[in-house]
This record gives sequence, C-alpha cells and structure tokens, in this order.
Amino acid sequence: MEAARPDDATRITRRPIAPDPPGSVAHEDRAGHAATERPTGPAWPLGKPWPEAQPLGSGPPPDDIMIEFRDLYKSFGEKHILRGVTMAIPKGVSTVIMGGSGTGKSVTIKHVVGLLRADKGEVWVHGENVDELSKDGLDQLRLKIGFLFQSGALFDSMTVYEQMDFVLKRHTDLDADGRKDRIMETLEWVNLPKTTSQYPSELSGGQRKRIGLARSIILQPDIMVYDEPTTGLDPISVRVVSNLINRLRDERGITSMTITHDLLCAEMISDHVFYLLDGVYAESGTLAEVAQSDKPEIREFFGDEYAMMFKTVRDGA
Repeated sequence: MEAARPDDATRITRRPIAPDPPGSVAHEDRAGHAATERPTGPAWPLGKPWPEAQPLGSGPPPDDIMIEFRDLYKSFGEKHILRGVTMAIPKGVSTVIMGGSGTGKSVTIKHVVGLLRADKGEVWVHGENVDELSKDGLDQLRLKIGFLFQSGALFDSMTVYEQMDFVLKRHTDLDADGRKDRIMETLEWVNLPKTTSQYPSELSGGQRKRIGLARSIILQPDIMVYDEPTTGLDPISVRVVSNLINRLRDERGITSMTITHDLLCAEMISDHVFYLLDGVYAESGTLAEVAQSDKPEIREFFGDEYAMMFKTVRDGA
C-alpha cells in the first residue's frame, strides 16, 4: 500500500539536541558535528509521490532509482518469509525497514548484497540485476555497498587502525601513506581519531558502532545498509549514530537502507518507511503515516501513545 505524502502540516517536528556540558562523555562524543540534526529536512521533497517499482522483466530501473525489489519471494524449506516484496528506493535517500521480529527484514537486505538469492522475482542494485551477476560482477558491486552489522563485526585481535588498513590493503592500490591518510580522515569523520591503537574490547558500545561505521565507509560506497545500528545504545549514542547516518546522506549523497526497531533512530533518519507484514510491505510512507496505520498489527507495534503523538503534531495541538 502506498501512502500519500504529507503536507507541511503533517510533518513531525524534529527535536533539536540540547548541548552537553563541556567535559562530559557525551560532549566529547558529539563534539564537532552532532549539534545539528538534518537542518535541511528530508531528502525526498514533501508532496512528491514515492516511485513505484517497475514490472518484472522490464529491464533496469530508471537512473534515479538505486535499489529495486520486484515481486521478491524467499522461503527456507516450508517457511515462507517473503511473499512478493516490491519496493523502489531512489538515490540519496534514507529508507527505514520496520516490522516485527522474524518477519524477514534481514532476509530482505541480504538480497541487496547477494548473500541470498531470490526464489522468485528480481533485485536491482546500481542498475544491475543482482541474481544475474557473475562472481566477479557481484564482488565489484559489493565494493560499492557498505554494510554495518548489528554487532559491528569488528575483529577482536586487531586494533582500530589495523581493522581499517586490512580493508584498504585488500581492495585498493593505495600505498601506506595513502592508506594512513584515508584512515585518519575517516576516523576524524566519526570523531574518533585517537582510537587507532585501541582494540574493540577497549571501546564503549557506541564507539564500536562508530568504528564499524568508519570501516564500512572506508571504501567510499554509494549505498549503506544498516542492520539495527543503534541496538543496545543509550539515547545519547543513538543520536550520535543517527546523526552520522544523516551526514552520510547529506554530505556524501549515500543511499541507505536501515533495519531498526528504535523509534528515536527511525524518527531522526527516515525519509521513507516500509513496514513488513506477512511477507510483503503492507504500509509505507513517512514514519508518522505508518505509525497511524489502521492495521492492528502495525498500531500494536508503535503503540497508541506513539501514534497519538504524531496525530497531535499533525493537528497542530
């Protein structure tokens, strides 16, 4: 179901983040770049219809579409997970995938990077039909995609610098000085330049997430896929990570798909939300629109209080 885009009156106000006391951990974590929360608003213009996916067999999607699923089916034995997922994601927007546990959100995003192949349907990424790519073609596509795993997936036995250098050695022709410049630039970008000699066990949960993010963008991808990027983080760290996701979109034009149950994160980063239910995307639109769905399962997911908050903003109360 394709929900209509809201007008200005229905758009939820994004709350500014209050400054942290100088010298606090939060202040140190957020210094330099976390004071603003997407000042320009969503990347997708309000009132502009969200694009629909092309029919099966129609060839590559339009140039402004970065990711497209066409009638995607996936089962594991007798367990049917995806039952006709269809969606299009334009370039340079931040899309959030929501739904109950075990509904197939992770299964969906694994098709983007070719970790799973569709039983039926088509997956188009960067103008390529993923399931038709050769091994070399799939490897080349994956270099254009950054993937932030829920746990961060850092190597326990490597320092932060070694984690980053490992990726650059394998996938670039940069010399040692060039790799060092890229690593320090990326660590500065996530505001953790002093962690180069530290191991994952010496980092906080929020720092591990940000180092994982830094490693995933070290090859300067066009697409970022996030699997629960704020799970287990305190509210301040949630805002820090969410702001970094916004900056990747705003400053680098990166297209992102994010799985999250975190409503604060979803509110901060989403241009468009897809809600997965019974193997299909049963609702889509802004977070406010999806939260106010008339489907009982979706209303239960968000809760009446959360839906009422959006309604209050919409009605100007």
